[in-house]
Amino acid sequence: MLYYYIIDRKDILRITICIRVLKVKKMSKTFEKLQPYLDKAMAMETALSLFEWDDQTAAPFEAAGYTSRVVGIISDEYMKCLINDDVKKLLGKLQEEKEQEELTDKEKAIVKKLAKKYEQLERIPPEEFKAFNELTIVAGRAWAKAKKDKDFGHFAPYLKKIIEYKKKFAGYRVKKGQQLYDVLLSDYEECFGIKDLDEFFEKIKKEIVPLLKQVAGKADTIDKSYNYLTYDVEKQKKFCRYLSGYLGFDFNRGVIAESAHPFTLNLHNHDVRITNKFKENNLESAIFSIIHETGHALYELNIDDSLTQTMVGTGTSMGMHESQSRLFENVIGRSEAFWIPIYAKLVELYPENMKNVSLEQYIRGINKSEPGLIRTEADELSYPLHIIIRYEVEKAIFSGEVDVEDLPGLWNRKYKEYLGITPTNDADGILQDIHWSFGEFGYFPSYAIGSAISSQIFARMKEVMPVDEYLKEGNITPIREFLRDNIHKYGATKNTNQILKDVTGEEFNADYYINYLKDKFSRLYGL
Repeated sequence: MLYYYIIDRKDILRITICIRVLKVKKMSKTFEKLQPYLDKAMAMETALSLFEWDDQTAAPFEAAGYTSRVVGIISDEYMKCLINDDVKKLLGKLQEEKEQEELTDKEKAIVKKLAKKYEQLERIPPEEFKAFNELTIVAGRAWAKAKKDKDFGHFAPYLKKIIEYKKKFAGYRVKKGQQLYDVLLSDYEECFGIKDLDEFFEKIKKEIVPLLKQVAGKADTIDKSYNYLTYDVEKQKKFCRYLSGYLGFDFNRGVIAESAHPFTLNLHNHDVRITNKFKENNLESAIFSIIHETGHALYELNIDDSLTQTMVGTGTSMGMHESQSRLFENVIGRSEAFWIPIYAKLVELYPENMKNVSLEQYIRGINKSEPGLIRTEADELSYPLHIIIRYEVEKAIFSGEVDVEDLPGLWNRKYKEYLGITPTNDADGILQDIHWSFGEFGYFPSYAIGSAISSQIFARMKEVMPVDEYLKEGNITPIREFLRDNIHKYGATKNTNQILKDVTGEEFNADYYINYLKDKFSRLYGL
């Protein structure tokens, strides 16, 4: 017997929805076979991150030599679970057009990321990969001792070995027409190579250096002597914790510790860790370090749950990552609007030092441009020159123009050339950054790219919301939500230029950064 039913438009709609639900893609069988390898690799990566965290925050000094063996074994296992014939076959199949059609957007992004990772690691002999990871553990400790003793000679042998490995690893991957340094840059920001950075930095030098010289003549018009008084470190810790929470750091999913060099580390979006460093005679140092690192942390905390603990469950690039930290640290964190609701808390914490410092003086002080030796304490205007110096030194290293022993001299000459000052010791010069002890060559340009991107994003943000009014009200939520919905939640499923195009309507444009700096410092110094 046949039954006929009369159905209306609503019924049709419901049926259509049901059909669509039924058509939702299940995980492809090929990707399903790949998943255990990805899960194991992620577990290994998490373990290595934990060792890195422990090494920088809590591990005893003499542990490094022994811990390095453990790290070496885990890194070897990590390589084995990703670089093998089974994964190679599965990856090759997943890159075929037919298989691509069966993948979700998330799976496609993971396959793309894995393909890049496979290319990075496949050509590296496992024993070299293991040895390199062991080396970075002991090199980190050597760097810390060398910095403490202000003696580059102690770190030089370790750095020489690290550079040799990085040259070798880049050489395994370099393509025709590519430079070794191009390969390293692509590990941190795939949208920018040497050609792009040369153009960007030349523009910075042309537009910003003359402004810096103008400002230098008026540096004495801003008094920030209050910054170098004595500030109790325990009170600094209390205020920095408050600041991080004020910006939106979730202490149920994150922790703050101390280290020789502030950094952010994520295990997944429910375990994001940041560190800070405190100086008794520099109030600003810890304040803006914690704002910077909280910017990084918010990115990782806001990555969508469906992406975390996958290859695309982190920030898309270091350039985009640094844009978030520099946005909070400088564009927002050094604005008057940001401090209006919270400045009284800082004064209340240090009444003896701050009671006679008006909000206006404080804002002028935290924005004062004055060439200094230390990158992490540099003002916004001189900061890109610190990055240009490192970029040019790294280019010289990987083009074979300079030997390790000659690096302090090259470093000091460039500081004299660009900033008019010369380091008096290695700790304030060639040893001030920890990055090279990890082999992170190619990372530094990300800071300048990030600064530029932050200006571009902020310009768009101001078009769609009253940012200053929100800040004056102490309402960070709309800003955080804008960044989460437009950038953070996508993890590494989009590259930098894709995100910029979606958010701002155009790809990377350094003019926003240059205009931001010119406008800000011209007003600050009455130029």
